[in-house]
Amino acid sequence: MQNCLGIYIENNLIKYAKVSKDKNDFKVEAFGIRFYEDLNEVIKKIVEETYSFSTPISINLSNERYLYYDIFSLLSKSDIQKTVQTEFETFCDENKYNQRAFETRYALVSNIETKDKIKAIQVAVNKIELNKQKQHLEKHNLAGIMPIGTAIASIAKFEKKENALIVNMEEKTSITTVYDRQIYNVDTLDVGSEEVLEKINRTENSMSKAYEICKDTTIYTANVIDDTKEQPYLECIVPTLYQICQKVQEIVNNSPVKITNVYLTGTLAVVNNVDLYFQEFLPEVDCKILKPSIVEERITQINIKDYIEVNSAIALAMQSLGEGIQALNFRKPNFMDQFKQLMNADISFGKKQDKPKKESKIGKIRIPINFSLKGAFDKTEVMLIRCVVAIILINIIFVIFSKMLYKQMEGKEEEIQTLITAENAEISKINANINSLNAKNTKYLSLTQELKAINDKISNIAEMKNSIPNLLNQIMYIIPETVQLTSIANTTDKKITIVAQADDYDQLGYFIAKIKVEEILKNTISSSGQKNGSTVTVTIEGELP
Repeated sequence: MQNCLGIYIENNLIKYAKVSKDKNDFKVEAFGIRFYEDLNEVIKKIVEETYSFSTPISINLSNERYLYYDIFSLLSKSDIQKTVQTEFETFCDENKYNQRAFETRYALVSNIETKDKIKAIQVAVNKIELNKQKQHLEKHNLAGIMPIGTAIASIAKFEKKENALIVNMEEKTSITTVYDRQIYNVDTLDVGSEEVLEKINRTENSMSKAYEICKDTTIYTANVIDDTKEQPYLECIVPTLYQICQKVQEIVNNSPVKITNVYLTGTLAVVNNVDLYFQEFLPEVDCKILKPSIVEERITQINIKDYIEVNSAIALAMQSLGEGIQALNFRKPNFMDQFKQLMNADISFGKKQDKPKKESKIGKIRIPINFSLKGAFDKTEVMLIRCVVAIILINIIFVIFSKMLYKQMEGKEEEIQTLITAENAEISKINANINSLNAKNTKYLSLTQELKAINDKISNIAEMKNSIPNLLNQIMYIIPETVQLTSIANTTDKKITIVAQADDYDQLGYFIAKIKVEEILKNTISSSGQKNGSTVTVTIEGELP
């Protein structure tokens, strides 16, 4: 019996399911959902609780990208591989990506739109993202790293000639198009359960409670209405579902063949009546919750809804147990896998000719062989045969292991170089951002200084607005009757210049003295009087207090 533990990982949430396979019979032995802060610690606990210490584990890719190419069907396998590689290089050049920073896999499917071509579905993922996923399982038996967009189809039981969509509403939403039991396309949306849970979490301050709220929420449609039950978080859930509905509707309308069924799964599928909500937007299509085919007939004490919650984890486990498209597994065979394959291979020897005496030469060691192939071998002959075979096998295994080890070293060196290149590119981006921030900071400081100068100027204007009337009011009380003011001017900032005249210089002197004593102006100075006929004129300068 084969076993596999499927673990679907997203931000703050893990779904797991341990699946066993006996011939063609699958069974879910354990499953569950966990919210986490320390991912490695929660994986360790899941492995312990499911007794999966040596069980193969399959996980999902993170932030993968799906690409599609039309290829002529008459090309050879090697030419198809070169064509796919050329198309990917073109894609990277057009988008200014470093193709060495990506790990890719592809699978071929029939092209229902162009009969003389086949369709290549290529999955690409950044090597840094891929290595992060691998590191979480480095102490465990990692069997597969699968794109969930294609793996999710493993749990569905499609009818012959059935055309359907699988809408997997997890952290991000993937919409898998299946024509006649064959995956044809995968569309991804940035909206999904993460957006909904985060909105509810802002109020409840608990991701697990937000998840339970989703499970307890019911969407009321035109045919199903219950005003007695309060639904406070519908406004957090429905807008996201509406965006997904719009995309599904677009895919259904643009499909080259008629879509008959839409299967809903993922975290948001636990919302009550979500299938009825989709049905209102897609009246000509049968919308229903995706039930895992391997547990559909085994439901006893466990609610089918509990299985649906972990559909993604079940799909990953089934994919590693041989279901679905195996070519899209991003886990490379390691040294032990290749060794097991070598040891399981059949080794056969051809019939030897009858030669009475012969010497076998291996390197510089000469082994005399003197036995007859007629009749039964004696102990010496059997021992010699065993020694020769053992030496040959040891040399073969040594050569094979050396080549494999050298190849792995080259692969690791290339991988390290790729990571270095990617990291250098990221560092360059960081430096560019730092320079941009410094330039913006300099501009900000300059604008701040200008704004401060403007504010100072505005403050001075506001202050001077009332200073002149106050000055005139004070002068009115101290000016002698015989003194006349010919002009008052605010020359610069707070500096005031007053030109006064009188017939008697004593009256002007009294006026100037009063200004100084009562500090109507600071730093008051006056010019010497200029007499013109009987009129004496003086200029008084000072600053407003």
